[in-house]
Amino acid sequence: MTSNKLENNSLFGYKKLIAWQKANELAHKVYDLTLAFPRSELFGITSQLQRAVLSVPLNIVEGHARNNKKEFHRFLAISLGSLAETEYLLEFAYERKYIKEETFKEICLLRSEVGHIIWRLYISQKGG
Repeated sequence: MTSNKLENNSLFGYKKLIAWQKANELAHKVYDLTLAFPRSELFGITSQLQRAVLSVPLNIVEGHARNNKKEFHRFLAISLGSLAETEYLLEFAYERKYIKEETFKEICLLRSEVGHIIWRLYISQKGG
């Protein structure tokens, strides 16, 4: 099966969701950002931040795969929780001077955008 056929498969329909697209973008940017963190933080904030930010798009994927509005709603709530955890960890890293101010502002804008998009999707799935 070619990758084009895979992407047209309903299992990969989550890729059409702007919430997933933006959460995926945030995850990649945060992963890139953590490359510059001190090695002493590899098993600390670096690992925790990577897990938290990756949980955002992963929960969108898993919830979407359940093919059930109520389940999707529940996984979107988990995604929002992971996004809040990401927000705190980014602030903590900034306060520790692991992130430059300009970069911090840019990542916070993207994080905020992701939050608004997921929230709107979450509200739209309520009551399923």
